[in-house]
Amino acid sequence: MGFPDEGVDGCRLVWRKGFWVADLHIHSQFSRATSRDMNPEVLGQTASQKGIMVVGTGDFTHPVYLDYLEKELEEAEPGLYVRHGEPDGTRFMLTAEISNIFTQSGRNRRIHTVIFAPHFEAAREILVRLGSIGNISSDGRPIFGFPVKELVRMVMDVSPDCLAVPAHIWTPWFSVLGAKSGFDSLEDCFEEETGHIHAVETGLSSDPPMNWRLSALDRFTLISNSDAHSPSRLGREANIFSCEMSYPAILDAIKGTAGGFEGTIEFFPEEGKYHYDGHRACGVCFRPDQTVEHQGICPVCGRMLTVGVLHRVEELADRPEGFVPGKAKPCVHLVPLEEIIAESFGIKTITGKVRKEYRRMLAEGGAEIDILLRQSEEQLSDYVAETIREGIIKMRNGQVHISPGHDGAYGKICLFPGARQTAPVNRVGAHQMNLF
Repeated sequence: MGFPDEGVDGCRLVWRKGFWVADLHIHSQFSRATSRDMNPEVLGQTASQKGIMVVGTGDFTHPVYLDYLEKELEEAEPGLYVRHGEPDGTRFMLTAEISNIFTQSGRNRRIHTVIFAPHFEAAREILVRLGSIGNISSDGRPIFGFPVKELVRMVMDVSPDCLAVPAHIWTPWFSVLGAKSGFDSLEDCFEEETGHIHAVETGLSSDPPMNWRLSALDRFTLISNSDAHSPSRLGREANIFSCEMSYPAILDAIKGTAGGFEGTIEFFPEEGKYHYDGHRACGVCFRPDQTVEHQGICPVCGRMLTVGVLHRVEELADRPEGFVPGKAKPCVHLVPLEEIIAESFGIKTITGKVRKEYRRMLAEGGAEIDILLRQSEEQLSDYVAETIREGIIKMRNGQVHISPGHDGAYGKICLFPGARQTAPVNRVGAHQMNLF
């Protein structure tokens, strides 16, 4: 399939040949509450189906998993690996997530950080250093009690080619800017190590336009990843590159020292688990202004509400909604294909019938990302049922209805509003990718 060979126009982007997709923050079967299928074999197969070229390994700090990775993988390009015997297979990058729970400035802090390693030697050295401090065997995402800035210093001491990225920076409980555990700026958190931070992860409950409202984030690349705990979640958020497919090129693109980072694929942020404020158990879901009206108190139980991402962004923003920085990278919002198929069938869950249709569409139309984002409506009409095709076009146009997520409960998205009473959301704007 051919694509227009066009580039960036303002903050709009035409997908062109040479672009490829990477999902760099996931977890393995060695993390708690993850699928047993989170291993390179299944991840590689799933990534291929979805159209993802590079996937993070996740959890390289777990000693058993790192041993497995070293036996299972071989280098394909500098810093990128494939399974033995699969030279054309999915590329893997060595990544892990670390949890730091510590006290700073008299307040309890909980910060998650994604670590990228350039090769197995660096990953092994990070594992050894962390293993000398705490328990790295009980969970693929280990927990440590020292300040997160010391983690950054340690990682950079191992290799200047490592990268530390604050994870899902707005979520209430485990993030640098979250309402419950965060700071008001990255500098407050990382102090003298802030210069080593080149990117932040927006998380499922925010997207780049929300982050553009903070001028303090302008110097950081906004990356997006799935944080997948099961293969089906792979690619629900991801990054688009045009650089050479190698660790050094990816690193330079993210750091902004070279070109090649083109934008992101996003969840609709309203669908994220912490977009609005509320209490899940009490059935309370508030916009920020409603929370302020109730002085942050749940009207049902009388306890403090969980303040969500939108509210926290409003607190720290120094720009109006809709502001687009000059160097902003565009994004596109999607709904997973299986969910579109299920809704078109009038089914609330992913059933065998849905999976059968999903496999048929992949067999005839190629990778999921191609179907969702790159093929024209005319091309889709050759093999996609009318209702499913209508759902895909609605998604592309931002014509979705969402009951916003709050307090750990995912939002509920609807492409056919007759099926559910929801508030309309339109996410198409000047920042969006123009796909055709």
